[in-house]
Amino acid sequence: MVVDSDSIERVGVIGAGNMGHGIAEVVALAGYEVVMRDVEEDLVRDGYEDIEWSLNKLAEKGIVDQSPDAVLERIDTTTDLAAAADGADLVIEAAPEQLSIKHDIFEELDEAAPEDAILASNTSSLSITTIAEGTERPDQVLGLHFFNPPVKMDLVEVIYGEGTSDATADAGYEFVESIGKTPIRVRKDVHGFVVNSVLGPFASEPAWMVSRDEATIRGADATMVHERGYPMGPFELADMNGIDIGYHVRKEADIPIPPIMQERVDAGNLGRKSGAGYYDYEDGDGADYGPDDAGDFDWFRVEAMMVNEGAKLVGNDVATPEAVDTGMRLGAGFPEGICRRGDALGLDDVLEKLQELHETYGDERYEPDGYLVDLVEAGHTGEEAGRGFYEYDAGDGPGEYSTINWALEDDGLLEIEFDRPERLNAMNGDLADAVVDLLDSIDEDAVRAVTFEGAGDRAFCAGADITGFASIEPAKQSEPTPVYGTIAEFPRPTLAKIDGYCLGAGLEMALACDLRIATTDSEFGFPEINLGLLPGGGGTQRTMRMIGDARAKELVFRGEHIAAERAENWGLINRAVDPADYDDVVAAFVHDLVTGPPIALRKAKRVMNEGRDQDLDAALDMESQAFALLLTTDDAKEGAAAFAEDREPEFTGE
Repeated sequence: MVVDSDSIERVGVIGAGNMGHGIAEVVALAGYEVVMRDVEEDLVRDGYEDIEWSLNKLAEKGIVDQSPDAVLERIDTTTDLAAAADGADLVIEAAPEQLSIKHDIFEELDEAAPEDAILASNTSSLSITTIAEGTERPDQVLGLHFFNPPVKMDLVEVIYGEGTSDATADAGYEFVESIGKTPIRVRKDVHGFVVNSVLGPFASEPAWMVSRDEATIRGADATMVHERGYPMGPFELADMNGIDIGYHVRKEADIPIPPIMQERVDAGNLGRKSGAGYYDYEDGDGADYGPDDAGDFDWFRVEAMMVNEGAKLVGNDVATPEAVDTGMRLGAGFPEGICRRGDALGLDDVLEKLQELHETYGDERYEPDGYLVDLVEAGHTGEEAGRGFYEYDAGDGPGEYSTINWALEDDGLLEIEFDRPERLNAMNGDLADAVVDLLDSIDEDAVRAVTFEGAGDRAFCAGADITGFASIEPAKQSEPTPVYGTIAEFPRPTLAKIDGYCLGAGLEMALACDLRIATTDSEFGFPEINLGLLPGGGGTQRTMRMIGDARAKELVFRGEHIAAERAENWGLINRAVDPADYDDVVAAFVHDLVTGPPIALRKAKRVMNEGRDQDLDAALDMESQAFALLLTTDDAKEGAAAFAEDREPEFTGE
C-alpha cells in the first residue's frame, strides 16, 4: 500500500546537480528530512555548497525566515543510493536525462526503498511508464517534474505513468502543495507532458520560418516579447537552455529538426554555454533585439499551433484547460494561459489558420486537432461566443477572468486577488480590464467593502508588465488608465492588503484604494524614472496630495524603494504590521468596514474624495448636506438606538 502524503517525513533525492540540489533545498525548507545522493563525493559536496550559498542569499534578502543552519541540519548527503532510499517515504530521482541511467536507478530503488515508498522521477521528457518498468511497483511510480531553478519556480507537473495509481498521484500532488509549490495533474504519459508540449511550437515554428526565409531571428524574438508579452523570444530562450537540448529531445522523439537548428548544432554553436548560438555572446552583444525589430513576424501562426497543442492535451484528457494554463503561466512565464489566449483570439480563426498552413505545406504538424475542430463546429469559438475551452458569462454580471480571482462573501466583502504570481502580479492590460469589468458589473448593493491583494507570497503588484510597453500607442496612453479611477470611485470602502513588493502601477492601485495595510516586509516605490518614464496612473498626483510635495518628489525623482515603516511614517499607508499580526489587523479593519453603516460610509467617501479638491467652504457645504441626509436614514436611527441600549448596531443600508 502506498504511503499517503501526511506520512511523508523523509525524502531521498537522487542527484546533486542543478535540479537535484534545488529540489533538496526546497524540500528541506518545507521542513522535511532530506538525504541527497550523487555518484561522487565531489558532486555531492558541490551540491551541498550550492544549497548553503542559496540559503544564505535567501536569508539576506528576507525571502525566508529560517536560519540557513537550521535548514542545512535537515539535509544529509551520501554517495550510496541504498542509504538515500533507506527509510525514505518518497524518493525523487533527478539524474541525467538518459533512460538507461534512470532504469538502473529505479531498479536499485525498488530493492532499497521501503515497500510503501513513492518513487518519483524529475524527468522533463522521458516516459514515466518506461522508467517504471525498472520496478516491481509501477503503481507507486510517478513523475514530479520541477522547473529550473526549483527554489524560484512555482510549478510542478504531477505525471501519471500507465500504471500509476490515483493514490500515488494524490499523495504526490499533496506533497507538492506541502512544499509551497503549485502542482498540475498530467493524467497521461504523453511526450513533453504539458509545458514542453505547448512550448514545442513556440521554439520550433519560428526556427522553421527562419529556415524558409519567412522571418528573421530578431524579428521573431522582438515580436513575441514586445508585441505578445512573452518573457523571452524563442531564439533567446533556445540559447539560454542550450540549442542541443531541444535538438536531442526532438531527435529522440523522431520529430523533424529545423535546418537552422541542425546548422547550429553541427557547428557547435549551442547558445550561451558555447559563447554563440542564434546570437553571439563572445564577440557580439548577445540577444540584442529591440522593439524596432518587431512587426513583420507572423505571431498568429505560432500561437495557433500552441493553441492546437493545448487542444490535444484537453481533448485527450491529459490535462484540464485550467491545468494547461497554470502550467504555461508558472512553468514558462507566459503572460496568460494558451487556452485563455486561444479563446481570446477566436478558435474559429485559429482553426482557419491551421487549415491554411496545412494546405500550404502539407505537413502533419499543422493538422488541426479533432477537439479543436469539434469546439468550432459546435459554435464554441471563444470569449465572444460565450464558450470555448472555458465558459464565459453572457449576461451583464461579472464573467470569468484569467488574471484575477474574486469572491463575494455573505457579509458583503468583495475580495479581489491579482493572479499573476509568476510575474509578481505585474499589471498588464488584461488584469486592468478585469478589475474594471468586475467593479463595473458587480451588484453594488451586495457589496459592503472591497479588498485587493496579490497572489503568492512575494508581491501585491510589482508594477506594470514592461513587456507590453512597445505596443502602446502614445495617443491612447495620454488618457488616464481607467482601472485607477474605477477603484478610486467605487462607492464602497476599499482596502489594499499589501505583502511584498508594491511598486509602480501596483503602488498606484494601492493609492487609489481608501486604506492600505502592509506587512513590515513590504517595499514601496515608483521605479518608472529608471526607465525614462514617470508614474502614469495617478502616482504623481495622489502621492503629492497624500504625503506632500517633498516626499512625493523624492519617491518619483529617485525611483528608489522605501520600507513599510517609512511608508507608514510618511502617511503613504495606514499601518505597517509585523507578519505575525497582519491577518488580525486586516480582519479588524475589514470587520469595521463590512459591519459599518453602508450609506454613511458611501457618503463619507464621496464627501472626502470630492471635497479634497474644493475650497474649504464648498467642502463644508458638501459635508453638511450629507450629514443632513444621513439623519433621515434607518441606519442613523439604528445607530442611536444601539448607542442608547449599549449594544452593537446592525446596519442595513436603509
